[in-house]
Amino acid sequence: MSVDMSSQASDSNEEDFGANSEEDDEDGGEEGDIADYYEGVAGDVEQQEPDSFDPEAYQFNCLTYRESQRVLSDEVNVVATALKVLPAVAKLVLLHFHWQVSQILDRCKSSTPQMLSEAEVQPSNCRSATTSSSSLQCGVCLQLVRRDALHALPCHHSFCKGCWEQHCTVLVKDGMGVGISCMAQECSLRMPEDSVLPLLPGEELRDKYRRYLFRDYVESHFQLQLCPGADCPIVIQVQEPRARRVQCSRCGEVFCFKCRQMYHAPTDCPTIRKWLTKCADDSETANYISAHTKDCPKCNICIEKNGGCNHMQCSKCKYGKNTHMKHMVVFSLSTLSICQSLSIPSFSHFLCMCMRMCADFCWMCLGDWKTHGSEYYECSRYKENPDIVNQSQQAQAREALKKYLFYFERWENHNKSLQLEAQTYQRIQEKIQERVMNNLGTWIDWQYMQNAAKLLAKCRYTLQYTYPYAYYMESGPRKKLFEYQQAQLEAEIENLSWKVERADGYDREGELSANDRGDLENQMHIAEQRRRTLLKDFHDT
Repeated sequence: MSVDMSSQASDSNEEDFGANSEEDDEDGGEEGDIADYYEGVAGDVEQQEPDSFDPEAYQFNCLTYRESQRVLSDEVNVVATALKVLPAVAKLVLLHFHWQVSQILDRCKSSTPQMLSEAEVQPSNCRSATTSSSSLQCGVCLQLVRRDALHALPCHHSFCKGCWEQHCTVLVKDGMGVGISCMAQECSLRMPEDSVLPLLPGEELRDKYRRYLFRDYVESHFQLQLCPGADCPIVIQVQEPRARRVQCSRCGEVFCFKCRQMYHAPTDCPTIRKWLTKCADDSETANYISAHTKDCPKCNICIEKNGGCNHMQCSKCKYGKNTHMKHMVVFSLSTLSICQSLSIPSFSHFLCMCMRMCADFCWMCLGDWKTHGSEYYECSRYKENPDIVNQSQQAQAREALKKYLFYFERWENHNKSLQLEAQTYQRIQEKIQERVMNNLGTWIDWQYMQNAAKLLAKCRYTLQYTYPYAYYMESGPRKKLFEYQQAQLEAEIENLSWKVERADGYDREGELSANDRGDLENQMHIAEQRRRTLLKDFHDT
């Protein structure tokens, strides 16, 4: 997700980009993606608690190139006036202090020379005295030149104009911006931009240098971040920099403001970097296939998920349908009365519900699904060996690998479930369009089904990132609380996933009854509240 700043707009040809440009009208996501699943579902999940706290709420602005230049220029003018230096020097001071204007203004009241020295724009008094020279010889090419052909920074290291030009040209071509410094050995004094620009041959190279400067200024600013989207000039501005979800208004890129990587709540930035590095190690991901295929616990045939839900049935042996269930359930008046009391539309629905509850199994642990109805969703919690510290190093290494694979399998499983549920979302959209074309209601009438699929993706995305968090979390009461909330969220997500995948099959027209729709929307509300509760207690603050 890196940005090639050579694609950023220059000062001379940049145009403002609005949110309503032609590119924005196109769907930038790949086929099957659930785009913007954070948008458009609030009304369905907050209707019971309209004032509920959202732990992911975060204020940010999307600035164009010109707007962000104005923000930088305003701060440069303030500091340049306070320090009585040129704007080019003020920029280097601001960059060194991460554009903390208030901190700079406080320090300049007492120790301006020391602050300029720390920012490497002015040498210390002792260094200035010892490095001054009246030599007419260039310190690089060792040629004797006229005094007016020598150039030096405040450190008084003199070099000829030709060497300065070559020095700056080579560094800019290599992508250097504010990092250009004095050529003298062990001198790190930085060259301000007004010293570099006259030394660069050609307007094209000067434009490139300006783009690199802009990149460096924005990346060093504690309140600004470049959008990591390809060829996107947008800059995100916040008041308080935190590891929160931001989205570019132009290209739609979603990322964490603090690290510019994929949004990863509740895992913090250093932890997700460690996790992704660990996952990239082929020696520990040799069992990657285990996250995608398993053996049926009854017939041992290799099975693969074809949906996002972890509530499974083997397509070959139909495990785990209980063959005795057909004999236990008798079509009678008593059964009909049970259906009516439970608001179940038909006996066939009742039969399917009973068989699901009594027979199906969990994809993750291959255990009986009916045991997953308990409050504690056991298969999301890793059971550590309390005596492992007293065992051999080989045993500890095996236990460490076992623990990693436990969390990696669940991380990958939810990632694959997101992809499969994106296909479900696509089918729901197609069916909604078909119903609208057949005058079976309006788009608004069916919007709740699309919102349910989007909310499911939103919750599962959060759940996926709970596993790196749990992997690196130290054992103790806080981890037990986290695992409890994680288990509750996982259970509600699986319930929601089951209902979303079957929302189209309740009757011939695919129309849910009022009770069924209410049940689905209630499940949406419960799942979102579980998600918010976990983030509120464990999201990086």
